Amino acid sequence: MNLEAALNQIAGLGIVEKKSSVYETKPWGLKEQPNFLNQVARIETELEPLELLKELKKIERAMGRKKTVRYGPRLIDLDILFYEDLILRTGHLSSPIPSLRSGHLYLCP
Repeated sequence: MNLEAALNQIAGLGIVEKKSSVYETKPWGLKEQPNFLNQVARIETELEPLELLKELKKIERAMGRKKTVRYGPRLIDLDILFYEDLILRTGHLSSPIPSLRSGHLYLCP
C-alpha cells in the first residue's frame, strides 16, 4: 500500500510519533476519479519546514509520482498540514495548509 510505503520512508526523516487510521474521501476539484485514501501522521524531525517539504517531494518522486492534471488522480500526495505553531506562507509552502481553513476533513488521533 502506498501510504504504508510512504510512512516507512518518512520514518527516515525523523520519528513517527502517531498515525491515524486510513480513511476514504470523495475527490474534490476534479470529481471524475476514484476516491482518495488518506492518513495523517505526526512526526518529530530536525528538518526545517522547507527542507522537510523538499524531502517529502523526493519521496513522492521515488514512489513514481508524476505531474498530471491539478487535483487529478495521483499515486501519493505528501503534505505538511502543520509545523508546530508556525504560520508560514511562501511560494512553495503554506502552514497550516490552506485547505484546513476551507472545510476539508483531516483526522488525527
